[in-house]
Amino acid sequence: MKRSNIVMLVASILPLGLFLFPLWKITLEAPQYPTPLGMYIHINDFSDVHPHDIKNINLMNHYVGMKYIPEAIPEFKIFPIAIIASTVIGLLIAFKGNYKWFLGWFILMIIMCSAGLYDFYLWEHDYGHDLDPKAIMKFTNPDGSVMGFQPPLFGSKDILNFRAHSYPQLGALFLGLGIAFSFVAHLIGKKAKNSTA
Repeated sequence: MKRSNIVMLVASILPLGLFLFPLWKITLEAPQYPTPLGMYIHINDFSDVHPHDIKNINLMNHYVGMKYIPEAIPEFKIFPIAIIASTVIGLLIAFKGNYKWFLGWFILMIIMCSAGLYDFYLWEHDYGHDLDPKAIMKFTNPDGSVMGFQPPLFGSKDILNFRAHSYPQLGALFLGLGIAFSFVAHLIGKKAKNSTA
């Protein structure tokens, strides 16, 4: 097997790390919580960073009219299928394809990840802005508009007396490495092709 195909084989397998490790983590720090609240976002569910974190986040958010964090969302059914399908395609390309196909898989994964991030942003926006008008506590911006509580897509952000952090985790690293390796496989294959031309 060519070196480029071996690298592509590894690239195809790496995204499966999403089934073992969290994809993302959101943390909320505040003076009233000595231990920050947090949740992990996996490819197919949410989980607590510390016991009862999601329950406490839901109780806290209820006062400002935010929706409860659900146990499941439609994406939890779609994302695993997409990753498994892309891995199978990647493996087929690794065994049968050439460097041009490696680039195609790289582009496919970039498109899929971009769509996933955009979907994540939309979910966060709805979560932070679609508030219950009958909420116990109401906060407004200086211009009088209703304050939103959307956590950051990436990075840190102040929300009232909370400091929200949102960063990728080990699962995202496996996914990113897989995508990067496919591009490396493309470059190796292209170089080998040109050297024999």
